[in-house]
Amino acid sequence: MKFKTKMTILFLVIILVPICFSTIAFFGIGYYENIDMINEIRKEDVMIGSIVNKRFMHSIVSSSVVILIATSAIITAWINKDIYKPIQQLSGAMQHIAMGDYDFRLPDKGDSEIGILYSNYEQMRLRLKESAEEELLNEKKSKELISNISHDLKTPITSIKGYVEGIMDGVADTPEKMDKYIKTIYNKANDMDRLINELTTYSAIDSNKIQYHFHVINISDYFADCVEEVGLDLESKNIQLNYTNLVSEGTSIVADPEQLKKVINNVIGNSVKYMDNDKGEIDIRIIEENESVKIEIEDNGKGIPAKDIGNIFERFYRTDASRNSMKGGSGIGLSIVKKIIEDHGGYVWATSKEGEGTCIHFVIRKYVQHHDEVVV
Repeated sequence: MKFKTKMTILFLVIILVPICFSTIAFFGIGYYENIDMINEIRKEDVMIGSIVNKRFMHSIVSSSVVILIATSAIITAWINKDIYKPIQQLSGAMQHIAMGDYDFRLPDKGDSEIGILYSNYEQMRLRLKESAEEELLNEKKSKELISNISHDLKTPITSIKGYVEGIMDGVADTPEKMDKYIKTIYNKANDMDRLINELTTYSAIDSNKIQYHFHVINISDYFADCVEEVGLDLESKNIQLNYTNLVSEGTSIVADPEQLKKVINNVIGNSVKYMDNDKGEIDIRIIEENESVKIEIEDNGKGIPAKDIGNIFERFYRTDASRNSMKGGSGIGLSIVKKIIEDHGGYVWATSKEGEGTCIHFVIRKYVQHHDEVVV
C-alpha cells in the first residue's frame, strides 16, 4: 500500500472514531433521558436511569481511551515499520556508498514510495559500481599504456644510439654502410614520432578534446596524394601498394584532412607491423555507394582470429599479447581510427581470415552541395 493511501486511511480513522463514539454516546444519553421523561412519576425508575446513564458514560469514556491508545500504538508501530526503519536502512546504505562499498543492497519494497526510493538507490548503486569498475579498468589500462609506450620508445632510442655511435666510431666506413645507418636512424625516429603522436591523440580522445577542422575535400585528389606519400614508405619496406579508385571524379566528403590521414597511417602501420609475409601487399580501394564512400585497406598478412575480430577497435586490445609485446605498439591505434571515423559521422569494421590477411572497411557520407550554398 502506498504511503499516501495509508495516510488517508489513518486520517479518516482519527476523524471517524471519535465521531462514531460521540454519536453513540449522544443517542444513548438521549434514549435514557426519554425514559426519564416518560417515567417522571416513578422516582425509582428515574434513579435507575440516572445510574445507568453514568455507567454508560463511564463505559464510553473507557472505551474511547482504550481505542485511542490502541490507535496510537498501531500508528506508532506502522510509522516505525514503514517509515523509520526504511529510512534507517537507507541511511546505512548511503554510509556504505560513502565508504566506497557498492555491493550493499536494499530489499525490494514494491511500488510504494519507500519502494521507489529503494529502487532509485539501487540504480544509483549499480551506476556508481559500474563507474568505479570502469575507472579502475581505465587506470589499469593507462598504466599498461605508459608501460607499452616506455618499452616501445626505449627500443628505437637504443637502436638510434647504437647506429650513431657506429658512425662516430667510424664503423660506417663506406657510403653504402653510411646510407644504411642513416636510413635506419630515420626509420627509428619515425617510429618514435608515430608513438608520440598516438599518445598525444589518445590523450585528446580521453579528454574529448580532439580538434577538428572540417573541409569539403575531393576524395580522388586526396587519396591520390596519400597513396603517393604512403607508397614511398612502403617501397622502402619492400611492400607492394595497390590502389583502386572506383568513385566518380567530382565525389567529395566533409572531413578533417589531417585526422583522416591519421586513420590511413594507423591502419597501414598496423598492417605493416603484423605483415609476417615475405611478399607483403597492401590494397587501398575507394568504392562509391549511393550516399557514401567506402574505403577498404586490405593486407595479405597473418590475419586475425575470429574470436578477436570484434575487439580489435577497443583501446589497449592486443590479439596476442606475447607476440605483440615483441612487435611493439601502444594498442590504441585502431581505437583512434574508430573514434575519428565516428566523429566524421561514419562507421568502421574489420573482416579477416587467418593466414590470408585483414581488411579494414570504413564508410563516410558523401558531401552534397545545395544550390544556394557557397563552398569556401
